[in-house]
Amino acid sequence: MPPLVALFLWFVLLLLLFHFDPAKDPEVSSALWVPVIWISIIASRLPSQWLGVKASLSEALEEGNMLDRMVWIGLIVLAAVILNRRAFHWGDFIARNTVLMGYVLFALFSVLWSDFAFVAFKRWFRDLGSYLIVLIILSDPNPEKAVGTVLRRVSYLLIPLSIVLVKYFEMGRLYDPWSGVASVIGVATSKNMLGVLCLISGLFFYWDTAARWSDPKGRSKNIILVNLAFAAMTLWLLYRAHSITSTVCLCIGCIVIASANGRLGQQHGNLLKVGIPACFCLYLILGFGFGLNGRFAAMLGRDPTLTDRTKIWSLLLGMHTNPLIGTGYESFWLGSRLDQVFAKTGASITEAHNGYLEIYLNLGFAGLLLLIGILIAAYRNISQRHSIGSAFTSLKFAFWTVAVFFNVTEAGFKHGLMWLAVLFGAISLRAVEDNQVLDATTHPDALAEEQAVVVSSGEGEWSSAL
Repeated sequence: MPPLVALFLWFVLLLLLFHFDPAKDPEVSSALWVPVIWISIIASRLPSQWLGVKASLSEALEEGNMLDRMVWIGLIVLAAVILNRRAFHWGDFIARNTVLMGYVLFALFSVLWSDFAFVAFKRWFRDLGSYLIVLIILSDPNPEKAVGTVLRRVSYLLIPLSIVLVKYFEMGRLYDPWSGVASVIGVATSKNMLGVLCLISGLFFYWDTAARWSDPKGRSKNIILVNLAFAAMTLWLLYRAHSITSTVCLCIGCIVIASANGRLGQQHGNLLKVGIPACFCLYLILGFGFGLNGRFAAMLGRDPTLTDRTKIWSLLLGMHTNPLIGTGYESFWLGSRLDQVFAKTGASITEAHNGYLEIYLNLGFAGLLLLIGILIAAYRNISQRHSIGSAFTSLKFAFWTVAVFFNVTEAGFKHGLMWLAVLFGAISLRAVEDNQVLDATTHPDALAEEQAVVVSSGEGEWSSAL
């Protein structure tokens, strides 16, 4: 099939999906198209990259592109206008999200000691847009449906397009400059970025199918068929991308969703709540404390150095950055430090391949402690909501679990799809809780449990679990 014909067919399919989507909900706000555009960009390529604008690595990292900058600013302004028209309660939100706000403000202050202060500030301002995007979804009249709608639309747009690019266009592949070996990247800029897209898409379609299948009222044959078709496309892309981290995390996330929705979650909810962080801590102890990461990697078909990640970690830790406050927000991979890494590794590396190490390099132990505080607060609030029995809680559990495991070998706690998934997983859905309280009036025990959770957590009308 000629490439242009394939691209045209993809465009027709996309229009048909958006118009005749059996899962389309007329109740969701049209403002959700702003998050769809934002997430589609960070999950794929910048506008300048889609248009073929070429720039050197140093120019791309330090200066950026005017077109990209204008797109980011435009979307941020639109997000601010939407929240303003919704009369979003900023004071209430800030008061209930002290750890997250501490992290954001510390990142802003870190611009002061960055040796690339203006670049650091531009990146901080850009990333501020991600929080506004999350708040648009959070403040929707039905946040659960809003999250599902956004993830579904992003998948509709990017998954089939990735297949078209892989099969019919050279831009869907990336060739190693030394070996000439091609890797599948689809709409993304690397196989690992494509892996993250497939990971989030796969988790969503698995969760949505499982949730609809367990609910006879919501079990639509057409929706399930669409879900299965996109799940198959996602798995094919993930297989072709050969992203081991995303593949393993997808399996872990699906297990968490199945456990939370199944008998284990219903009858032994407390065991599940304790078991998820316990398994992660056990992995850290065995992998890093007893040096078993090499064996784990061999079991997954990777070399004992995790594709040279352990060598990169040793190199970065030996560069003697400020251990307390780091080099400044998103400032490590700039200037002489980037040149040193290139010279010592002989590769164009621009991330630590470990989210926790990445935060340490940029924000030091102070930033790392704030990040850990965010994760702990998020898990605590997600656990409190699980006793209510919301199906969406299983997806939030999966997002949190996948994020903490994923960031052991990839840098996902920064501008990108995985960080948004962390925020989605920590969202407290007040609208859903209200519906559950009404349903619980015929079940006094359930109502009492709901009241206890609300009182203990002190949540407001729209609150993030962070």
